[in-house]
Amino acid sequence: MANAQIRKESFSKRRPILAVVIIELLLLFAVFAAGAVATIKQLDYTSPVLLSFTPIAIVLIIYLTLRRKWGEIGFRSLRTIPAEQTKYYIPLILVLGTIALKGFGELTLSKVIFFIFFTLLVAFVEETIYRGLIFNILLRKSAATAVLTSSILFSITHIMNALSGQNMADIALQLVYALLIGAVLALLMLKNGNIIPLVLFHFVHNLIQFLGDDLQDTSTLPYDIFVIVVLVGYCIWLTYSVRTQRHSIDSSNTSQPMNR
Repeated sequence: MANAQIRKESFSKRRPILAVVIIELLLLFAVFAAGAVATIKQLDYTSPVLLSFTPIAIVLIIYLTLRRKWGEIGFRSLRTIPAEQTKYYIPLILVLGTIALKGFGELTLSKVIFFIFFTLLVAFVEETIYRGLIFNILLRKSAATAVLTSSILFSITHIMNALSGQNMADIALQLVYALLIGAVLALLMLKNGNIIPLVLFHFVHNLIQFLGDDLQDTSTLPYDIFVIVVLVGYCIWLTYSVRTQRHSIDSSNTSQPMNR
C-alpha cells in the first residue's frame, strides 16, 4: 500500500529540488538556444524571447489544462483576496509610477500592440514558472525555501541581459532589482496564494519599460535607487506581515480544543 502511494505521487513531490533544477535548466537552455538562433540570423532583440517563450507558453497552457492545475498554482479569482489584504499591493503601484516617470519614447499603434503581446507573454511565462510551479514545488519544503530560491533563480535568469552589451554595473543593478522584485512577488504569493495580481503587475511593469525612452543615461539612476529602497522596505513589511499572519494561525490552531 505504501509503495503504491509513493508511485502515485508526482515526480515534483518525490524529488522537489531535482524538479526545480530541471525546470530552470530547460528554461535557460530554451532562452540561450533561441538567442543563438537570433544572433546567427541577425534578428532583433525581442526575437530570443519570442522564439523561446511562445512554445513554453503553449506547453504550460496545455499542461495546466490537462492536469487541471490552474487553481493549484494560483490562477484564482481576484475575489479570493480579502479586501483588507489589498493594501499590500499598493506599493506595486508606486513602483510602476516611478518607472513611468522616466518617460516614454516615440509611440506608434503597431509598437504598442506588439509590446502588449510581448510583455503579456513574458509575464505569463515567468510568473507561471517562478511564482507558480517552482514556488509551489518548494513550498512543500518550507516557505523560506520557496521565497528565497524562486527569487534567486528569477534573478539569475535575468543575467541573459549581459548578452545585450550592458556594462557590469548595470547588470549588477538589474540582478539586484530582479531579486527584490522576485522576493516581493513571492511574498505576496505566500500571503494570498493568488498569482493573477502578480502577472498583471509584471505585464504592466515590462510594458512601461519597453515603451519607455530608449535613451540610457545616468539621469535614470536616482529613479532606480529609489525603487530599490522601496522594494527593500516592501520586503521587510511583507515578511513581518506574513510571519504575524502565520503566528496568528498557529496560535488559533493550538488554542482549539481537541476532539474526543
